[in-house]
Amino acid sequence: MNYSANFADINMSVFRFKRFAVVQAGCAMKINTDGVLLGAMATSPSPGRVLDIGTGTGVIALMLAQRFPEAVVDAIEIDALAASVARKNFESSIFAARTTAYAVALEDFEPTQPYDLMVSNPPYFLYSLKNPDLRKQLARHTDMAFFSDLLDRSARWLSPGGSLQLILPVPLAEQVKQKAVKEFQLVLQGERNIHSFESAPAIRRVLAVGKAPYEAMWDQPDFVIYENKGVYSRAYHRLLEDFFLTR
Repeated sequence: MNYSANFADINMSVFRFKRFAVVQAGCAMKINTDGVLLGAMATSPSPGRVLDIGTGTGVIALMLAQRFPEAVVDAIEIDALAASVARKNFESSIFAARTTAYAVALEDFEPTQPYDLMVSNPPYFLYSLKNPDLRKQLARHTDMAFFSDLLDRSARWLSPGGSLQLILPVPLAEQVKQKAVKEFQLVLQGERNIHSFESAPAIRRVLAVGKAPYEAMWDQPDFVIYENKGVYSRAYHRLLEDFFLTR
């Protein structure tokens, strides 16, 4: 069984999943491994309301709408063109009645009800040479002020048992965790390291913080993408089997 998910080679304008399709044309950030891993890993006991921050194509929001059939999923995106693409992806999906895309920056968004789950695959290039394309700058580059704002709003917008879950490079995840706990009085609910190969150091971490602890977040603290070069691990297959087409 082979999964159609080599993101490094994706140039097509439409990426088809089992239960929905995602148009990518017009989005500065295409579907990538980080996004689908977060969409499949983010967890909550039974979320009624979900917020995807920086939704891009809308793929994470659609994955969460599939995984949590009772949830209403909101998605915000600062790039107006990308937000329009996400909106069309939502409208053409079977989850249209439960998904809404807003073309708005985080600092200008004002929810009317708290969220049980907030997720983001955020920009994470700090203090690096910026892409000359302004839209790609928005999608890829940020600073710690963004994470301070995100944590501040999470402390206000999350329901009492809610969770903010992010996928980040490991050093940045550690900084964000410390900031969440020390500056915003959030608690660490869980973290999961993602490795390309079992013997390789972690390249990403999924971080979960909120107002109250979770008894169990993920069954395994580490996740390995590849068994060998070009061969996905069994864990990867299990995680994404409900989403990816096979061939």
